[in-house]
Order: sequence, then C-alpha cells, then structure tokens
Amino acid sequence: MLSFEQAFWEQHAGARLAGIDEAGRGPLAGPVVASAVVIAPDAAARYYEGPLAGLTDSKQLTSSQRERFFAFLASSSETWIGLGWCSAAEIDELNILGATHLAMRRAMLDLPFLPEHALVDGLPVKGLPSASTAIVKGDARSLLIAAASVVAKVLRDRRMAELDARFPGYGFDANKGYGTHEHVAALMRLGPCPEHRRSFRPVQDAEQMLL
Repeated sequence: MLSFEQAFWEQHAGARLAGIDEAGRGPLAGPVVASAVVIAPDAAARYYEGPLAGLTDSKQLTSSQRERFFAFLASSSETWIGLGWCSAAEIDELNILGATHLAMRRAMLDLPFLPEHALVDGLPVKGLPSASTAIVKGDARSLLIAAASVVAKVLRDRRMAELDARFPGYGFDANKGYGTHEHVAALMRLGPCPEHRRSFRPVQDAEQMLL
C-alpha cells in the first residue's frame, strides 16, 4: 500500500504527494465528492503499521471501519485533507466525468498548499493543478488514495443522510442515491427531487411518466 508513495519520495525528497479519489459517480441523486489527502512521508509508514492498519478501498470496509479511519485522518496533525464537491446540477451541465474531474481539481485546490504530485485512482485526469499519476484500482494499492477514498465516501454518505431528511421517501439514507429497486420505484412514484440528476436515464424516465 506504500510502494507508489515510497518510490515517489525516494526520487523527490521533501516533495508533497497527494492521493485523490471520489465517491458518487454512479448514483442517480446527490453530489459527486472528491478528496485529496496528504500524509507527511515520515508518518505514512508509522500510520499504516498503527492507526491506519487495514486501510484499503472504502467499498471493502464496513461503515464503522470507514468512520474510524476518517476520524483519525481528520484529527491527525500530519495529515491534510482537501475536499471538492460537484452538485447534481453541475453533473447535469458538465456530464459525470467532467464533474468528477472538476471535483478532484477543487479538492486539490482546497488543500492548504499545492502538492507537487498526485496519485489518482483510475484513469488519467485532465485539468489538475499538479502533475499526477493514474493508478487503476489505486484505492486498493495506495495508502494515500485509500485515505482519500474513505474521506470522500464518509462525507458523501453523511450528505445523503441529510438529504434523506430533506427529501423523504426515496431512501437516500439507505441507498445513498444509487439506483436500487426501492429507489427507482420511489422515483417513479414521487418523481425526481431537486437532488436527482436529470441527465441520468432513470430520472428522465420518471420525469416523462409524470408528464
């Protein structure tokens, strides 16, 4: 989980490296959230042997594990976190790929400093303010990307719980906006709410049914 980080730090002593990942590309509702996480090089291995032991792709962790890792990352004096959000309206305007890339750029710019390099989960991302390396399945191969994955997932899940209270009936707290059978059935029954992504086909179908 530290091989990519250690290879970079060995070649660029003193340089700051971020891990970047997102949560919420696939749902029918809610924002897409990106996180950029920087951990001090001399702390990363120590953390992975201690409070971050077992950290990996957030989808492979339980909710309680994600919350525990998030709490540590958010409180660590040797960790810095940047956040980037794109709303459902921005997703409809830009498309989900463009919105995801914009959220990642916003996350990097939200850090208290601009890192010299970033490790990004998945495929290459255009428009980042620093050079970057894309790593397929990076959230399970890089500690920094895994940390960003957890932060993005926890904060997006919390936002969906808030939206569940504002827009009851869709089950956002349980389905997180994903197109489960129950969510689609509610969508067809109630129609879209302001947090639904109008550019996504099931939402378009629900709107057509109400015309």
